[in-house]
Amino acid sequence: MPILDLQMRMRQLGEIRIGRVVDTGRISKKTNKPILRPEKLNHFRFTSASREILTSVAELYGGEVQPWTPANGGPAEFEVYSTTNRLPVLIPPRDSVSQWYELYAGSKCQRRCDGQTEQKSDRPCMCNPDNRQCSITTRVNVMLRDVPALGQWLLVSKGYHAAVTLPPAAELLAQAGGYVAGWLGMEEKLVQRDEGPARFMVPTLDVEITPTALMAGNITGGTSAVASGPERVAITGGRPDYAALAAVATTSDEVATLYRQAVAAGHMDKALAATLTARGEALKPKPVPAPEQVPDEDGAVDAEVVEDDDVEDLWFRIIAAAGTHGMTTDEVETEFARANGGQLPATATAGALRTFLSTLKGGRA
Repeated sequence: MPILDLQMRMRQLGEIRIGRVVDTGRISKKTNKPILRPEKLNHFRFTSASREILTSVAELYGGEVQPWTPANGGPAEFEVYSTTNRLPVLIPPRDSVSQWYELYAGSKCQRRCDGQTEQKSDRPCMCNPDNRQCSITTRVNVMLRDVPALGQWLLVSKGYHAAVTLPPAAELLAQAGGYVAGWLGMEEKLVQRDEGPARFMVPTLDVEITPTALMAGNITGGTSAVASGPERVAITGGRPDYAALAAVATTSDEVATLYRQAVAAGHMDKALAATLTARGEALKPKPVPAPEQVPDEDGAVDAEVVEDDDVEDLWFRIIAAAGTHGMTTDEVETEFARANGGQLPATATAGALRTFLSTLKGGRA
């Protein structure tokens, strides 16, 4: 029997990485050290202090074991650049995914915050929510199914997409109560920004079990799960900080995704709806002025009628208008359904949303 007041944790064997840092060939005038930049990879990279474990990794997933010294000055280890972007894993029953806002100086963590409380100093969050010094840091812990070593591997991502997609997956896995067989993958995302398109890799989690069976706790058949236990998957930090995630979003579509996730999780309230609506509006592309039209001989110009068919934009405007009446999101959806024969806004046409918006602007029925 373990000591009851000790926190049990699995040994960390190494890290699974989706990028690396490379030398730019330039020297910093401030520190007189080489300037490094991050570079994405198309296949997983493994690092570990154990050459023997990485030898097994290389035999399974390709690549060669070679020495590696971290750029942040950490202890020397070994690394393998594999030839795979999909790994068979076991997802542990607790702490499979955790999230914090973190600030580092070299290899030392200066701050670790859940958006409200900085954990190291037990003080309120020190960052400006609209311009954070700390980075969103998402950690994924898995066991490699086929590697002959007892312990977990850590993958760390500081990306927005991993921050909003991995926690819901962990919440679903919480229904299992045991190790779930799955796959750790990576996929490329393309985002259009003002300075041009940006491409980056995002880690993904898939499982070998249907959502229905998972929700029902039916994980005993086949290879879907092993080592069932009482613990549930926990997401450190609790409820996502939707406002902070929206603050680092780069497109209105990303904010709309956050909005839908908050509604689905039952986290939406009036204040959050107003915050996400305002952020979504701020990120919408600015309209390009129409070219000046030349009047005809009667002094008239041809008018172009443009229908507003952007349902996401209409929904943001509906929530903003409803806020002036003190309506919650649930009240908006209920009233919309009442006015549209039971249809919900998520499946409504742009015309129905536009009509409802006009009604709200004219006063509640």
